[in-house]
Amino acid sequence: MDAQGRGRADNIDPADQWVLNPNTGDYELRLSPSAGQSPVPGPRRAPQRPTGRRGQTGQNRQNGRSREEQDSREVPGQRRRRAPEPDPSAGRRRSRPKKKSRAKKALLWTGGTMAFVMVAAAGGVYLYLRHLDSNISTTDVVGGKNGFSKDEAFNLLIIGTDKRTGKGNEGYGDKGSVGHADTNILLHVSKDRTNATALSIPRDLVVDIPSCQVRQKDGSVRTIGGTTNQRFNTSLGQFDRDPGCTMATVKEVTGITVDHFMMADFNAVKTLSSAVGGVDVCVAKPVDDPDSHLKLPKGHSVVEGEQALAFLRTRHSFGNQGDLDRIKVQQQFLGSLARKMSSGDTLTSPTKLTSLAEAATKALTVDKGIGSLSNLKDIALELKKVPPKNISFITTPVIDNPADGVVHKTVIVNPTLAPQVFSMIKSDVSMTETKKKEKAAEAAKLKGPKSAASDVRVDIYNGSETVGAAQQTLTWLQNTEGVAKSTQLGNAPKKLPKTTLEYAPDQADQARRLADIMGLPATALKPGRSEKNDQGLPAMILTLGADFHGAGTPVSAPSKAPANVEKSTADKTVCAK
Repeated sequence: MDAQGRGRADNIDPADQWVLNPNTGDYELRLSPSAGQSPVPGPRRAPQRPTGRRGQTGQNRQNGRSREEQDSREVPGQRRRRAPEPDPSAGRRRSRPKKKSRAKKALLWTGGTMAFVMVAAAGGVYLYLRHLDSNISTTDVVGGKNGFSKDEAFNLLIIGTDKRTGKGNEGYGDKGSVGHADTNILLHVSKDRTNATALSIPRDLVVDIPSCQVRQKDGSVRTIGGTTNQRFNTSLGQFDRDPGCTMATVKEVTGITVDHFMMADFNAVKTLSSAVGGVDVCVAKPVDDPDSHLKLPKGHSVVEGEQALAFLRTRHSFGNQGDLDRIKVQQQFLGSLARKMSSGDTLTSPTKLTSLAEAATKALTVDKGIGSLSNLKDIALELKKVPPKNISFITTPVIDNPADGVVHKTVIVNPTLAPQVFSMIKSDVSMTETKKKEKAAEAAKLKGPKSAASDVRVDIYNGSETVGAAQQTLTWLQNTEGVAKSTQLGNAPKKLPKTTLEYAPDQADQARRLADIMGLPATALKPGRSEKNDQGLPAMILTLGADFHGAGTPVSAPSKAPANVEKSTADKTVCAK
């Protein structure tokens, strides 16, 4: 008879028959003496051999039961159910035990099993995350930002190198390349996450590469001298320059400080495109490029792996067969990849998500400031907040380099258009129309009556990176603009990214006049408070920020990109021509 059968004696719940034996520390199945069975588990006694008469054998069994009963006195007794009311219709035969006793045992077993599975799963997830963390390669660059903030605008430099390491990559061009900055995109994500701008910087842009510092393996810092009139792509790899040198070159060219970098090689393109199941691309005519080995029919196609890399590398199939038209192809690819990575098809597929996580963490080299899975996840989630229609792709405005004498060989920054684009990014201004109502409300600050310049009282502080900016501004305001009631009070308590003008409610007329004189944007005006100047009179507080470009130069950035600068957005696919 099984344990449940034995448990029917005296109407004892089988789940209550498992009790702790204080001598062994184990749970054992104990039955009442009337059940007539030995405890389970426990040492079984050898059966008594018959001595000739049945009575003796029966006596031996009785003696055996007595000894087991004596042993069981050391174990706590069982709980007994309250006896049920007599049932007149019941016979001598005992009723079957209720099913919930079996269910209770089953629940105890499955509950314990589920707890074990959940703990094991949590441990597996932890180990997998540790594994992904170990996939990430980092470089300790000088000048990179320490950590990532979710509450600020951020500038991320994406670098694609032409390094030929990895299986199947030796045949691409210069197999001995040290890894130059072949593809460069400065990704600016706005503070309010309503928009982002991806600024492509041509590799053949001729620039002055500044001196930069690189960190050695022993922790020491070495300075690498700058060079003039060089292609931008030599800011990486040449003379052992690291991505920190490329970040410094971006600031030299654009005036925009780069917070972090992500670097990828040929393998990254292949693995990432395959991880999402291919990337949708479009060409306006059939392509058969013997150099890149790209073959595509006219219209839309899905590329991945080697074919995706060929799509990005080809330069003889589109436009003027130069780097500028290849940049347009790269922008199309990245926009499509971004849409695919954030699509429901990818996000709801455990297989694709796992492949993507493996590919992304193995493919990227990042600065130590974001060199963890947690930080990379935060960046991805913040970028995901930006609607694709407000992610703008734009190429640095350039003109042919007059020193070449050859069209489309190298280019230089367009001195007329480029500063406007750089200023918009630096001032966190969207290239697309976002939050029209909020913009209208801000612009309203500049509308209304304005005081005479001679009535404007203002204290000036320098929170910019320009030494003597407060004194320059004071001299210009007093001598040129007639703002005689102005005072400069030296450096501000801290550096500011943008110029601000704080004023009391009754000074709105003065604020509008000073904004008009200095070319301040509406966002610079901060209603709230004033302070007493050296004559004890209320004065507005003007704090010059990093957007200060010199006394007399308007602080405000353009409200939209120049009309003749070509741009596209991530929500649309433009077929490459």
